[in-house]
Amino acid sequence: MAIKIYLVEDEKNLNVLLKKYLELEGYEVTTFSEGSSAMKRINDMPDLWILDIMLPDIDGYGLIKAIKSKNKNTPVIFMSARNEELDRVVGLELGSDDYLSKPFLPRELVIRTNKLLERLKIKEIKEVVNEKEFEVEGYKINKKQRTVFEDGQKVQLTNKEFELLNYFIDNKNNLLSREQILITVWGNDYFGSDRVVDDTIRRLRKKMEGLMIETVYGYGYKLVIV
Repeated sequence: MAIKIYLVEDEKNLNVLLKKYLELEGYEVTTFSEGSSAMKRINDMPDLWILDIMLPDIDGYGLIKAIKSKNKNTPVIFMSARNEELDRVVGLELGSDDYLSKPFLPRELVIRTNKLLERLKIKEIKEVVNEKEFEVEGYKINKKQRTVFEDGQKVQLTNKEFELLNYFIDNKNNLLSREQILITVWGNDYFGSDRVVDDTIRRLRKKMEGLMIETVYGYGYKLVIV
């Protein structure tokens, strides 16, 4: 399903031009030439709003307030030919995700749109992973609840064992040095021996025998997931 974009721009030629460029990128674009007509469509919940700040009736500030009150996570890109710094600051305060100062090339808007939506997609995927249960090598893991289950039985992990497991999963099939593991899991202010990494991995292997944690002697470890 195509991503839906609502574009609000009162300059007719620019409105048509931007719509064409965005549609060539594969987006489904609905355009408005005044704020009042766009305001009537707030409940449609498109994937992205692109707003000109200077409009003949309701300005972009009024629109973004209505959009964010409906759903604060709806992304918004502001466009303006006025005082760039002031509009940028006010836009950020109201919740805009990006800003373009006129004049600009239509291709720049397309690039900004692509990058913003890709960034939000990655964030959404991470949030879903953090909130929902997922499965790794037969183990059901919930990052938010910090739980691990195998065949319905809870695997009792200490905080460091769970953090180490989480770090391995985030970097599956990548070789991690002892130093990398120590800094990430124990922090820069840890002053003990790096043998704590080996000891914790030994306990993790014992509790989760189904995981394939390879040792690369003299360097570190790797969680292998086929």
